[in-house]
Amino acid sequence: MDCMRIQSPLSVEKNWKYDVFVSFRGETRFNFTDHLYAALRRHGILAFRDDTRLEKGGPISSGLLEAIEGSQILIVVFSINYASSTWCLRELAQIADCINIPGQCVLPVFCEVSPSEVRKQSGNYEEAFMKHEQRFKDDGEMMEQVRRWRAALTQVANLSGWDVKKDKSQSAEIENIVKMVTSIVSPKPSSNLSDDIVGMHSPLQELEKLLVLDSEDDVRVVGICGMGGIGKSTLATILYEAISHQYDVPCFVDDVSETYRHYGPLGVQKQLLCQAFKEEYFLICNLSLANNNLIQTRLRHRKVLIVLDNVDEGIQLEKLAIKRERLGRGSRIIIVSRDEHILREYGVDGVYKVQLLNDENALQLFCRKAFKCNHVAQDYRRLTNSALTYANGLPLAIRVLGSFLFGRNVSEWSSALVRLKEKPTKDILDVLRISYDGLEEMEKEMFLDIACFFPAGHEDWYVEDILSIRGFQPDIGLRILIDKSLITNEGNTICMHDLLRDLGRSIVREKSPKEPRKWSRLWNQKDLSDVLRENKAAKNLEAIVLPRFHQNREETSERTTLRVEALSEMKLLKLLILRGVNFLGCPNFLSNELGYLDWKDYPFTCLPSSFQPNKLVTLILHYSNIKELWEGIKDLHNLTYLELCHSKNLVKIPNLSQAPNLEYINLKGCVKLVHLDASIGSLEKLLYLNLENCKNLVSIPNSIFHLNSLHDLNLSGCWKLLKYQLLEKPRQSKQLNTGQSVQSHMTTSICKTLTRPLNFLSSRKRANSVGLLVPTLSRFPALVYLDISFCNLVQIPDAIGQLRCLRRLNIGGNNFVTPPHCIKELPKLRQLNLEYCKHLKLLPSTFMPIGGTSGRGFYGGIYVFNCPNLSDTEGCGVTVISWMIKMIQELKFQGGSANRTRVIQ
Repeated sequence: MDCMRIQSPLSVEKNWKYDVFVSFRGETRFNFTDHLYAALRRHGILAFRDDTRLEKGGPISSGLLEAIEGSQILIVVFSINYASSTWCLRELAQIADCINIPGQCVLPVFCEVSPSEVRKQSGNYEEAFMKHEQRFKDDGEMMEQVRRWRAALTQVANLSGWDVKKDKSQSAEIENIVKMVTSIVSPKPSSNLSDDIVGMHSPLQELEKLLVLDSEDDVRVVGICGMGGIGKSTLATILYEAISHQYDVPCFVDDVSETYRHYGPLGVQKQLLCQAFKEEYFLICNLSLANNNLIQTRLRHRKVLIVLDNVDEGIQLEKLAIKRERLGRGSRIIIVSRDEHILREYGVDGVYKVQLLNDENALQLFCRKAFKCNHVAQDYRRLTNSALTYANGLPLAIRVLGSFLFGRNVSEWSSALVRLKEKPTKDILDVLRISYDGLEEMEKEMFLDIACFFPAGHEDWYVEDILSIRGFQPDIGLRILIDKSLITNEGNTICMHDLLRDLGRSIVREKSPKEPRKWSRLWNQKDLSDVLRENKAAKNLEAIVLPRFHQNREETSERTTLRVEALSEMKLLKLLILRGVNFLGCPNFLSNELGYLDWKDYPFTCLPSSFQPNKLVTLILHYSNIKELWEGIKDLHNLTYLELCHSKNLVKIPNLSQAPNLEYINLKGCVKLVHLDASIGSLEKLLYLNLENCKNLVSIPNSIFHLNSLHDLNLSGCWKLLKYQLLEKPRQSKQLNTGQSVQSHMTTSICKTLTRPLNFLSSRKRANSVGLLVPTLSRFPALVYLDISFCNLVQIPDAIGQLRCLRRLNIGGNNFVTPPHCIKELPKLRQLNLEYCKHLKLLPSTFMPIGGTSGRGFYGGIYVFNCPNLSDTEGCGVTVISWMIKMIQELKFQGGSANRTRVIQ
C-alpha cells in the first residue's frame, strides 16, 4: 500500500564501529599506550588496537583506514620519535581529514614531547622531517605527502589535549583522558527504550542546562515533573545513561513510591546502597532505620549521580536522608515526581516540566507502535489523525493505543476509536488515576468538577468563583492540582488534558454507569434529557453544567424540549448552568441549595414562588423571558452577582434591601425597564452598575448617588433618563409603574434634588431637546469608569472634573460641539472615548489629562473615530500626540509592558 514517509531522528545518527582509535609509535606500546588501552577497556570503551602492523613505506591498509573512519574518537599519542615513522604520519594525515567530520573527535596526547615541538616541527621532529625530505627529494609525489604531513602535525597539535611529562603521574592523566572519552562517546539507550526515544533531544538539553553539568563547584538537585504517562521516567533514564559514566557512584532508584510502600524506607536505602557498592550487599541486609548515617558516610565526598524515580510523598525523601552538603563536589541528584510541591519543598535548584509531544513527534512515536516503521499508510491517515487527537500528545496513550491498533484493519481501527471515546482504555486511566487517588477529598471533588465542566479552558477567576460557591477552597485546591500535574494554568486559563477529563468523568460514572440520575454531576445534554424524562429522584445530583457549544446539533435538537417539573426531583442541586434546552410546563420548584444559577433563554416570566435564594451567590439570566424575578422581599445575604442582560420583558427589579453583599448588577438591554427599585441605593458594596440601552428607563433612585463603593457606572443609551420633559412633569412618574407611592415619591424627590444643586444644561433650539440629568458627580468618590454615551447630550457638566479617581470616560455619540475643559483636570484619566460625536468641531491642543498613574490591563488612549465635523485637524493632531506622549511617559514610569497605548482617529 502507498505510504507517507516521515523523518526519524534515529536515522541520522552514525553507528560507529569503534569508540576509539589510537595512533601511536611503537616506543609507547608497552607503557603509556598499554595503560591507556587497559583503562579504556575497564570503562567499557571499545578501542581498536593494531598489534600486527609493520613499519614499511607502503600505504595504509584498507582495514586500518576503515578503523579510522569507523571510530568516533581518534587519539594521537605524540612521542619523541613519532615523526620518524612514515606509517604514523600517514595515519595522522588521514586523522586530520576527520577533524571536521560531524560526530568525530580528535584528541592529541603529548607524551614526553612538548606541543610546541610538534606544532612547529622543531627538535626531534625537525630532524625527522629533514631525513624525509632528503629521502624523497627526487619524488615529487612523496614531497607533496611530506608537506601534507607537516600541515597535519600543525593542525592536530593546535587542538586541545594533554601534556604528559616525565614529572607528571601518567595514571592521573590517563584517568582524565578516559573521562573525556566517556563523556563524548554516544550513550547506548536500553533496548526497551529504543522505540520510545522520540522528541527527547530538546528536553535533554534543557535538563542538562538545569544540572549545569560542566560545573564541579557545587552539588545540584533538579526535579522532573509532569502528569502521569508524559515520559518523566523515560527522560530520566536516557539522561542517566548519557551522563552516569562521569560519576564515581551512579545510582538509579526505580519507583521509589512502590518500594517505599512495600518495604518502607529500608527498602529504598538498600536499593541505593546496593547499586553504589554491589560488593557490600550482604553487609546492608540487616540495615536498621536508625542507620541513616550509613548513606552519608558511604557517599561522603564522592562525586555521585542519584536518580530517584517516582517520588510521591515528601517523607520518602526525608527518610532517605540524602544531604547534599555531605556529597562530593560535582554531585547531582535528580528527583522525578508528579507533584511539583514535593520538589520545591525539598529545595531543588530547578524543576523541568515535561511537555506533551508536538504533532511531529507524536506521529513518529505512533507510527513506530502502530506500523512498526516510520510511515503512515495512506488508508490510515484519517484514522491516525483521530487516534492522535484522542491521545493529545501524551506518550503513554500514544504507545498503548498504537500497540493495540497494530496489525488491525481499517474497520477494526474505526470500531476501536469509537469505543475509546465511550470507554477509555483501562491501561491509560489506571496510570493517570494514581495522582487522583493521592488527593484529599476536597481536591478530588474539585478535580471532578473541572473534569466534568471546565476541561477545555476557562478563565481562572471563573473557575475559582464557581468552586468557591460549591463550598471548596480554590486558592489552595487549584495550586495542589497544578502541582500534581492534573491541571495547568497558563495565561490565567485553567486547562486539563483530555484523558484526565475522561478519567474524572469515568470516576463519576463508575458506580452506576447506566443510570445518570445516580451521578453527582451531569455535563451532557443527552444524559440530562434522560434524567428529566425519567422524572425520578436524583438524590446524589449536585451540579449540572451544559457546554456552551454542542458538537452534534441534530441530536441536540431532538432532545431540547423537556418538562421543567422534573427539576423538582433535584433537591440537592447547588450548581445549575443551562444552555440550549427548551422547557415546557410550569416551574414550581428550584433547589434551595442553589449557589450558582445561570440559565440562558429562561422561558418563564418569574422564578418559582417556592424558591428560597438565601444560598444564591450568582444569578445570571441572559435573554430570558422574565418579567419579575419574584414578588416581595427575599433573603439574599449571599448574593454578590446579578445579571439579567437582554431580558426584554423585564419591567421590575425586586426589592434588594436584603442583599447587603451585592457587588455587581448588569441590566444591559432590558428595554422595558422603566425604573429601578429604591433599595439599590442601599447597596453599600455595589461596585458595578450597567444600565446600557435601558432605553425606557426614566428614573433611578436618588440614593444611588451616595454609593461610595461604586467603581463602574454605565448609562449609555439611557436617553430618556436624561430627558428634559421629565424634570418639568414629575407627576408622570405615577403612570410609569403600578402606582406604588414609593416610586412616585422617589421620582419627585429625584427631580427636586437634581434641579436645585446640579448644573442643568439643555438645548432650547428643538422641541424635543435633550438636557443633562447628572447629579453632583463628586458624590462618586471611587468611580473609575463612567459611560454616558449616546444620551443626546449637548453639553457635558464641569462637575465631571471632580471625579478624581476616574480612569475611563465614554461620552461618545452625543451632540456637543466642544468637549468640556474640565476633562484635563482628571488626574488619573487614561481613556477618553469621543467616537460618533458627529457635532464635534474642536479638539483643543491643550486638551489632555494632568497626569497620574493608572491601573494595568486595559488600553489607554483617546478615541475620536467617526467625528465628521472635526475640522481643526492640526489642533487634533497636537492633542493626539500629547496624549501619546503622556501614555508613553506613564509606561516608562511604571516599567511595565502590560499597559498599552492606542490612539484612534
